[in-house]
Order: sequence, then structure tokens, then C-alpha cells
Amino acid sequence: MIGGEVNTMGLLDMLQSLAGQTSQDAGTDTAKVAGGFIEALSQHPEGIQGVLNAFQNNGMADHVNAWGAGQAATATPDQVQQGLSGTGLVETTAQKLGVSPQVVQTALATVLPMVIQHFAPNGQAAPQNSMGSMAEALLSKLV
Repeated sequence: MIGGEVNTMGLLDMLQSLAGQTSQDAGTDTAKVAGGFIEALSQHPEGIQGVLNAFQNNGMADHVNAWGAGQAATATPDQVQQGLSGTGLVETTAQKLGVSPQVVQTALATVLPMVIQHFAPNGQAAPQNSMGSMAEALLSKLV
């Protein structure tokens, strides 16, 4: 995918910008959670496809489709909780970062739609190796 690297950098720039715009404790949590979530996602056996499957299985396919198409920029913490239920990603991220699952859900309400839009456009998951390189780049910039 020729444009993949551009999309990765665009996402990284957006996440950095988000962290910079809200540099108080909430922004720091968002940046920290973004890095932790991407790391957990890159280590998850199903990667981004697992997220897509979880949202579909939990009755949230319309949300994923809207995010993937760039039609919705954010989610709610409740949507994150419902969509990721059963994946362990929220809990894994919270445990690694030493924050509550609620902090992770709140931060992912902003981060997850961006991740899906860039790495699962129109509901199509990017290859797993793209997630690994994206995780490395994101972690080097945010964490």
C-alpha cells in the first residue's frame, strides 16, 4: 500500500497534536493511552481485525463503518466499552499504564476513531505488519 506510510504519519501527527493541545493531565492521559493501546493492539492476536470483529459482534458495526469512512470523529466512553467488550484491550492497556479502565475508555473515545479511520478504512483491516511499524512509530513519538 503506497499511501500507508502517509496515513500512518498523519495519524501520528494528529495524536501528537491532540496531546499538545490538551497538555494538562487529560491530554497526557490521552497520549499515554494512545501509545499503550497501540502497543496492546499490535500484540493482540487479531490486531485491528479483532477490534473490528468485537465492534461487529457487540452490535456496533455502524460506528466502525462511520469512523472508517471519516463520518464521525469521536466516540463515547460507553461506546468504547461496549465495542471492545471481551477483547481485553481496555484492561490490558489500563494495567500496563497503571490507570483505570475508565481513563482508557475516555481517552479511546478520541483515539479509537482515528485509529480505525487510518488502519481500517471502510471496515477493511490493514495488514498486521503495518500495525507493528505503526506501534513503533507511535510509541517513539508519544511515550
